[in-house]
Amino acid sequence: MELLNQNYMKIIERINKAKEKSGRQKDEIKLIAVTKGIRSKAIKKAASLGIVHFGENRVQEVLPKMEGLPEHLKWHFIGHLQSNKVKDVLPRFSLIHSLDRISLAKEINKRSEKENRVTDVLVQVNVAKEKSKFGLSVQETEGFIEKVVEKFPYIKILGLMTIAPYVEDAQEVRPIFRELRNLAQEIVIPGAELTELSMGMSNDFEVAVEEGATMVRIGSALFR
Repeated sequence: MELLNQNYMKIIERINKAKEKSGRQKDEIKLIAVTKGIRSKAIKKAASLGIVHFGENRVQEVLPKMEGLPEHLKWHFIGHLQSNKVKDVLPRFSLIHSLDRISLAKEINKRSEKENRVTDVLVQVNVAKEKSKFGLSVQETEGFIEKVVEKFPYIKILGLMTIAPYVEDAQEVRPIFRELRNLAQEIVIPGAELTELSMGMSNDFEVAVEEGATMVRIGSALFR
C-alpha cells in the first residue's frame, strides 16, 4: 500500500509540473490506472487512494476482477475491441478508447440501440504509422468521423486516442502527441466533440500532458 501511494503521489506531482510547464494549471487531466495483469486487491488499494478511472484492454481478464470492486469506479476500454466482445463491454465500460473501423461502429450502435443508450467513444488514430498498432491514419480520420456521426446516432465521439512508440527519450514522441492535438483542433464536425485526447503512458505521459492530453493511461509507473 505504501509503495502504491508513493507511486501515485509522484505521478500526480509529475502531471502537475507538466501542466504548469505548459500553462495548463486549470485543466483536468484524468489519470487512468491501467490494470492489465493487476489483481483485484491492488485495484481496491488504488481506489482507496482516490483513483476513479481504470483502464483495461482485455475483456476476458477484467470481468472477473470487477466483481467486488467499488461500483463508483469508471472503466475505460483501451485495447483493440473485437466486434463480438461489444456485448460484454458496453454494460461495464464508461468509455471506449479504440473505435477504429466502421464494422465496429455498426456493432456498437446496434447494441447501444438495444440498450437504449448512447455510447461514448474515442477514435483511435495511428499517428506514428506503426504496422503493429491499430488505428486510422491521420488522413482517414475526418472522413471516418463524418460517417460515424451521420450513420450511427447511438455513438458519441468525444475525442481521439493514440499510442506512441516506446522510446527511451520521451521527447522523441512529442511530434506525435502534437499532431494528434492539431488534428483534433482542425476537425470541426457537428455532433462530434473532439475535446478529449487520450495519449501518454508510463514512459511519456509528461510530454503528452504538455502537448494537450486530457487522459493519460498509466500502468507500470503506478503498480510496479
